[in-house]
Amino acid sequence: MSHNGWLTVHVLGVVLFLGNLVVTAVWKTLADRTKEASVVAFGQRLVTVTDLAFTATGAALIAVSGHVMADRFGGVFGGPGWLTLGWSLFIAAGAIWLLVLVPVEVMQERLARGFRDGGAIPDRYWRLSRVWAVAGVVATVLPLVNVYLMVVKPD
Repeated sequence: MSHNGWLTVHVLGVVLFLGNLVVTAVWKTLADRTKEASVVAFGQRLVTVTDLAFTATGAALIAVSGHVMADRFGGVFGGPGWLTLGWSLFIAAGAIWLLVLVPVEVMQERLARGFRDGGAIPDRYWRLSRVWAVAGVVATVLPLVNVYLMVVKPD
């Protein structure tokens, strides 16, 4: 595939990845603010489904296309500092997503099954929401910094 083909795949991956991070945070926040059990449970279900569908797909597209395109610059870890830092930020965001966000989302979805038809939302759900929010901000800021690095390519 040509460089422009890989670049297109890369940009598509970034759009899916970052777009889902931002949209998911907005709709989860809005659903949680209602404090209505059915709305919160529905929102949580969508967060889990779309995170796996769009965030994972976007991350895979970014990882594959980024690795291929990095060869032009000497490789991910053999090339310029901005590329190595960008890859490191991507790995860090992925680790936060895999080790914190996905497990929290799964726990919240399991809790939501218990209150989706009404009833009180347990305190544990709200504690997990705070963990999700903090980890989610970090896991979103890192790729935003990465976008800057990949576009500007500072020395």
